Amino acid sequence: MSDTSRTVEPELASALDPAIGTGNWKAYTLPVERMFDAAEGWKQALDGVRQPWLCWNVSHRWCLLQQKLVRSVGWTPVVGFDPRVGPPPLIPEAVLIDFNREFQFPVMWPHFPLEFAFLWAPRLAFWHADLLCRLPVVRKLADLFSSLEPGRMAAVLDKRGRRNYLNFKTHRYWELAGCITREASENQFYNGTGWWRFFDQHPKCADPNERARRRRYSYDSGVGVLYWRNFYHGSVVDIDIHLVKEGHCSEIGAKKYVGGPNHLTAHRHLGTELDANYSIDEVARRLGISELLDSHKNP
Repeated sequence: MSDTSRTVEPELASALDPAIGTGNWKAYTLPVERMFDAAEGWKQALDGVRQPWLCWNVSHRWCLLQQKLVRSVGWTPVVGFDPRVGPPPLIPEAVLIDFNREFQFPVMWPHFPLEFAFLWAPRLAFWHADLLCRLPVVRKLADLFSSLEPGRMAAVLDKRGRRNYLNFKTHRYWELAGCITREASENQFYNGTGWWRFFDQHPKCADPNERARRRRYSYDSGVGVLYWRNFYHGSVVDIDIHLVKEGHCSEIGAKKYVGGPNHLTAHRHLGTELDANYSIDEVARRLGISELLDSHKNP
């Protein structure tokens, strides 16, 4: 990728809170201009790409299969990666972007570039690194994403189970699967909402009273997106969680999930846990997509 933006000096990078890489406004101490500068390079990498779909690599085989699923519905896989894992093998149509090149954080989550989608993509589809879907489901998602008008987005509404069903301040939109248009992303950013955690600390939210109101809500990622819908007239198409949860290979759906080191921290290694708790071969067979998985010799 052609990119003339500057990297963070090693001594500065080592002094930064690594939680920034996970998408956390409470930890963020860099000038916002650094994000705008970096996004110029991301935008150049997507020149001519009309329908980008973000695939985040935490384990090579999982990411490669996601790329093939994205290609099967006519979208372009845009591949980012956990810096501890590195880039995966790519299908010919995929675009690789090192979103961490200018920052060198030890950990990076897809939330990091997703927050700034308006700077680098016309619209951006996305899904969890541990999500696989049947082909008809991927087609249904792709049709929805293509139909979104400027200013709209789609995401999974997460009410945090029966225990929190009426606890509205814990509800959020979940980046399990979704798509955001440039206009919606930009409107979220300048209203100080969006995907990152601790949206009460967003640099575009400077009013003390507004910050106090936001602190009554959960700190978690995606709460800001729901807040945007409720308080700034944001337009969101809800994706039924039942449409996609069948292939969500997380601890939520595992009876005997074994967590790895730092499981409850930002340094959790999702790829290691994913491969330890799920067989991608078995999941692909169950979802009827083994043919794509087995075509690894001819991407």
